[in-house]
Amino acid sequence: MSEADPPEASAEFVQSLARGLAVIRAFDAENPALTLSEVARRTGLTRAATRRFLLTLETLGYVRSDARVFALTPRVLELGFSYLSALSLPEIVQPHLEALSREVGESVSAAVLDGTDIVYVARVPTGRIMSVRITIGTRFPAFATSMGRVLLAQMPDAAADAALAASGLPSFTDRTLTDSSMLRAELDRVRAQGWSLVDGELEPGLRSIAAPVHGRDGVVLAAINVSTSATRDSVEHLLEAYLPLLRRTAGDIDGELRLL
Repeated sequence: MSEADPPEASAEFVQSLARGLAVIRAFDAENPALTLSEVARRTGLTRAATRRFLLTLETLGYVRSDARVFALTPRVLELGFSYLSALSLPEIVQPHLEALSREVGESVSAAVLDGTDIVYVARVPTGRIMSVRITIGTRFPAFATSMGRVLLAQMPDAAADAALAASGLPSFTDRTLTDSSMLRAELDRVRAQGWSLVDGELEPGLRSIAAPVHGRDGVVLAAINVSTSATRDSVEHLLEAYLPLLRRTAGDIDGELRLL
């Protein structure tokens, strides 16, 4: 079974569409250009099938190629922007994030949950504090992030447990919490207190604090966070100076969303 084929699929499942999307997902920030063989290996498809998908995507304008390697074109952004344009959340959140970033002088972001990952939908960067560049659409494993834990904490217990199990719980640093029972207890704590602090679990020296954003019906739609470097801010400073402003901002966003 390839990465493009789910373990269970209904009779309505269109396998060729799933495989075509898998080919697009084979490209990422660390692998912006790939050979046919590399795409085949990353998707689990045969070289012949991979070639057909790549040439189809090239004809449609989503992929470009030279004699040896393939790369995505900016046209693939249309796929994501179709979602974002139908979602009022980023548009509403962005000015609030900008105001919060000015107050705290740090990078702030908003993300939603997609399976076991968080996906960034809005962001105001003030400097690069991670080894990877974070942009709209960047994904990280939810269990190891402050925004992810806020979002996972709002799920029913069984769903949260399933998400943790599906994550595989890899260790990113020597501080990453990878014990499922300890993570479950942490999610309970996050749910009770209404915010999450993650210190050096996704990347060494990265500290982040997050709070939930609620929709009109009170359901958690997203999370916002403040990220900083351990060399600049202590945990105490995050809790005393940033957390009240973060929660106030989340409340302001909630107020706007209730008007929709």
